[in-house]
Amino acid sequence: MSTRIEKDSMGELEIPSDAYYGVQTQRAVINFPISGWKIFPECILATVYIKKAAALTNKTLKLLDPKKADAIIKACDEMLAGKYHDHVVVDVFQAGAGTSYHMNINEILANRAIEILGGKRGDHKIISPNDDVNYGQSTNDVIPTSIRIMILINSHHFVPVLEGLRDAFLKKGKEFDKIIKSGRTHLQDAVPVRLGQEFRAYGNILETHIVRYKRVLEDIKVLGIGGTAVGTGLNAHPKYRFMVANELGKALKMKFTVAEDLMAAMQSMSPFVAMSGVLRNLSLDLVKICNDLRLLSSGPKTGIAEIELPACQPGSSIMPAKVNPVMPEMMTMVCFQVMGNDQTIAYCSQAGQLELNVMMPVVAFDIMMSLKILENALRIFTKRCVDGIKANADRCQHFAERSAALVTALNTHIGYLKAAAVAKEALSSHKSIRQIVLEQKLMTDKELNKALDLDAMTRGAE
Repeated sequence: MSTRIEKDSMGELEIPSDAYYGVQTQRAVINFPISGWKIFPECILATVYIKKAAALTNKTLKLLDPKKADAIIKACDEMLAGKYHDHVVVDVFQAGAGTSYHMNINEILANRAIEILGGKRGDHKIISPNDDVNYGQSTNDVIPTSIRIMILINSHHFVPVLEGLRDAFLKKGKEFDKIIKSGRTHLQDAVPVRLGQEFRAYGNILETHIVRYKRVLEDIKVLGIGGTAVGTGLNAHPKYRFMVANELGKALKMKFTVAEDLMAAMQSMSPFVAMSGVLRNLSLDLVKICNDLRLLSSGPKTGIAEIELPACQPGSSIMPAKVNPVMPEMMTMVCFQVMGNDQTIAYCSQAGQLELNVMMPVVAFDIMMSLKILENALRIFTKRCVDGIKANADRCQHFAERSAALVTALNTHIGYLKAAAVAKEALSSHKSIRQIVLEQKLMTDKELNKALDLDAMTRGAE
């Protein structure tokens, strides 16, 4: 393999001649052969958006030679179009704060800009990754800003997928609205509900999570860019942070705000903890919903079997014709991973010291992983599970009519203690509640018909 020699403050190092990255990236490759996991594309795009905004700003402020700025901007545009991402080679687990990854991006842009100006890769006399691409910047303000941009980029995909699952549950809520079934609390029979009410509730639960997600996005739009090394803005023009925020807003078609306290914005991981918390909270409810679907579809002969989930694949290597609820199982595993990522992000958040949180690379990776796997899982779960759920209406009606909890509707007519006695006798004698009440002349047939109207029992709160 042919190589070239590059030099940094620590000395010379051989670099693959066809690499757009440089010496500092190569040191990170040598130092951190840890996981083989690479930076998510959204994070790369986010960082390059910042680099382009900085180059445009520094050109306008006449702090960067126009030819250099234009070359850097063109290199940024190429990376934003998807080029050179394979040259981002630094492992997720790397130098604290993300310095290695940050320099990886700076070196790619510098070397490509050098080529645009007619030079050869590695000739940093033409364009320097530190002095030109990184002018007015620091890892310490770029990386927390790039995490924000990364989340916002992904939100364009994540929110519609989450809304799609919400809509699928609400659609099933309408489809199943007239199907009466037994409610269950403590896994025991309870008063009747409509199957459609259960599915509508799932949709409305997801709506609350969508609202929370969008609310946290507003905090994500507050940027600490321009704080440079420690939040004091050293080496950055006073107008720089406002102009960069404006350029980012134009590029991403959204409104950004510059943080009042740049030092606070750089140190605190609280917006990312909040976002991760939203995803954890969503995951907790998704697990509960998936558990419900698995219970309601259990059987098909010896379980509840009030609903039927779409069959996706054979369920057993030994039991022929067995079909398992694989989509809720998959969704639940994804949710558990998101919960684990949230715990890691929480630990990382409190692990910062003084003017910097050095754990940002893991925060960025884990929050992006959570968003990615949730988005993919939600999409396929909606398409291959929820959209195809069918109701077993006769079985729902069967359980609804035989639930001893129906006696609850008689409380206001005969009192709690007499109703409890009726329920006990119904369970022990296998007589119906109706039969026992009429035999004991506790109510008339007309009164009983009205009190035991199953559909009416489900509509008290509507």
